Order: sequence, then C-alpha cells, then structure tokens
Amino acid sequence: MSTTNMPRIDLDRLTSNFKRDGYVVVSGLFTDDEMTELEDALVAAQQGVADGSIDRSRYGGDYLTSADAGAPPPFVNYVRDVTRLSPVAHDAFNRPELVELLTRCLDGAEIWEFPEEFGERFGVVYQDARPGSESAYSRIGWHSDHQAYPNSDFHPSIALTFHIDGTSPANGFLRVVPESHTWTTDAMPLGFEKISGEVAVYCERGDVILHHYDLWHAAARASEDPPGGVRRHLRGSWHAGRRPEPGEEIEPFNKNAAR
Repeated sequence: MSTTNMPRIDLDRLTSNFKRDGYVVVSGLFTDDEMTELEDALVAAQQGVADGSIDRSRYGGDYLTSADAGAPPPFVNYVRDVTRLSPVAHDAFNRPELVELLTRCLDGAEIWEFPEEFGERFGVVYQDARPGSESAYSRIGWHSDHQAYPNSDFHPSIALTFHIDGTSPANGFLRVVPESHTWTTDAMPLGFEKISGEVAVYCERGDVILHHYDLWHAAARASEDPPGGVRRHLRGSWHAGRRPEPGEEIEPFNKNAAR
C-alpha cells in the first residue's frame, strides 16, 4: 500500500480524544484504491480457507467456522493471523501514521505485535460478521479485552479495527461506554443490556477504530440479512507490556463475553 500523497492525521487531537474516552475513530487514512486492494486480499484469504487451499486448521480453525471440513465448504467467519498470509493486510496494520498514534496513546512506550509463533492465537484476524444460519458469529456482549487474559502482563494494549464495510443498524455496529477504560468491571452487564451513557460508534469504509484494552464495548447484531447485513473488518492489537518469551505458555483464553 502506497502512503504517498496521503492526508496527515491530527495526532494531537486523536491522542487527546483517545485518552479521554478510551477509543477514537481515525478517518481518511486510506484511499479508495487502497481499500479495494485490502478488501480483495482479505476476501481471497477467506475463500482460500473455505476451499482448503489455505490450511484450515492453521488459519481458520474448527471453532471459527460454522461447518466441518467437507462439501459444501464451510462459511468462514474468521481468518486468523491474516497479516502472515497477506502483505497488503500487513502493511495496513503497520501503517506508520497508526503506529505513531498508538505510541502516543501509550505514552511513548515501545509497542509490539505478538511474534509469529503466537499467531494462531494472537494474530490479526479478518472477520466477516453477519446474521444467518451459515454464520457462527453475529454479535458479542459487553466485555473488555483485558478480561480475555486478566492475569497476563503483556498489557497495556490497544485494539485496532479496520472497516471494510461502513457500519449501521443494518449490518451492526460497535457499542462503547466512553471513559469506561478508567472503571472496574464490577458493574459490567453479562449480556447485551443497554448501559446508561453508551454510544453507537458508526464508521465509514476505511475508518479505523482504536480502543483501550479496558474499554467496555459490545457489538450489535445486524438487523438485515446479507448482503445489507454484512460487516467485515480487519482486527488486531498492539501491546506495550512485557513481550512473551519464545515458547512461553500463555494463560487460557477467558471466553466471558456473551455471543
């Protein structure tokens, strides 16, 4: 992906907003051509996992698809560790402007991605969220990313979500509670309840959301069937805690969020 002639983003404003609210939306970073290139690369990876030309167990995983291997091909909600498969996805996730913004949001700390050996579990994913019987993912309840690995010291971290599709009530959207990254999770609902002060974060194609690892957030289910109900994005995290050692055993994933 070329970065020539790209508009500069207001790093000071975005950093300030992130630290205040626990999330921020970055707009205007990618051209239409770059988004088409990224979309094509991600869809190709998804198709490869579905038809078996890309290793399903490595990049799909049984628990991430809605059908067993065989005919017809399973619908693939997730492609795991997709930045290892696609140089285009890798370049988007490592966009220099975003790396600089992340560094500022984490107070100048050295940030890092999980090494390749942890990619099946911690790598960047392409996610195709939609309603329908073929889909194993359509929504997710209130949670913070920290809750998934509550005893691990590789935090603090910031998650990035790159929107292939704009979001709306038709295809679902992110729900967040601004400033909740400064709270405990004692009063966090266990399901999909409405929370006083929550906001709907609607994004356009090409927008990138950054959110803090302690932010309360959820994803609303689409209200339309495909194609209008399709919500696709690239998602992963950068970290600033202790980098795991090669071969280190990481605590099991705590799947606490309702689905």
